[in-house]
Amino acid sequence: MDDRVRVGLVGAGPWAEYFHAPMLSRGPGTQLAGVWTRRREAAEGLARAHGTVAFHSYDELLDHCDAVAFSVPPQVQVELGVAAAQRGKAILLEKPLAADLASAEEFASAVNRAGSTSQVMFTWRYAEQGRAALAAMPSARVIGARGEFILGSLLGGPFATPWRLEGGGVLDLAPHLLDYLDAALGPITSISGHGDRIKWAGFLIDHEGGAVSDVSISASTPLEPMLAGVQIYTETGVVSFDANSWSTESSWSTVATEFAQTARGVPHPLDVNRGLYVQRLVERAESVLS
Repeated sequence: MDDRVRVGLVGAGPWAEYFHAPMLSRGPGTQLAGVWTRRREAAEGLARAHGTVAFHSYDELLDHCDAVAFSVPPQVQVELGVAAAQRGKAILLEKPLAADLASAEEFASAVNRAGSTSQVMFTWRYAEQGRAALAAMPSARVIGARGEFILGSLLGGPFATPWRLEGGGVLDLAPHLLDYLDAALGPITSISGHGDRIKWAGFLIDHEGGAVSDVSISASTPLEPMLAGVQIYTETGVVSFDANSWSTESSWSTVATEFAQTARGVPHPLDVNRGLYVQRLVERAESVLS
């Protein structure tokens, strides 16, 4: 008997092709039950590549799955995510939750009212190296930390999508950094910054307990390979996570395994409420830019 969770995939863009579809089809614990997107040909191509079916409508996909994974722009994720939650489906969400904070708050409220379990793709938190660095934190006396996410994704290529071009690097990249540093150093209490959300933004961050960190973000810098990760300076040395070095295959397995548990009703720490908390931090970060 196949006891894998049947997950429907919504979206057929580059991240769905690179991450979601192979992850869900390989499991463990998950089965790619089918694909739906408004672009019928894209859904068919992705489904064919992973031995599954393309559904004609979103409702049809919901009829044939236990859970739904989203790889769509944030403004689309809200409407479709609420519908899935109201149908009793567990949901695997992208960050940011929504295009703006008000929509994210409404989204989280709707998911909570529906009683749906959820999980957000803060990818750094599923990386083996990222988790090892966080595990070292309880015994470390932190002096300060630095985080960076610098690349040229807005200059062209598959990730220069309309919502990223409009929202800029902060909306797209800051969730990873703010979530990770908040988890590592303690809750963020204040953010100051300069620069702009499109070209380059820098932030100084205060954490509960007195730790401080600084962050640099750019999605408009022609750099290969990208610079992404954190360095946490303690009284006994440096604890680092290089996001360039993470194992995609290992992370696939971790996300799939944990989402299978989420779909069976086990609450996940990176749920829609964590997603909303981080989006509030992103809103604060954007508000201090010139």
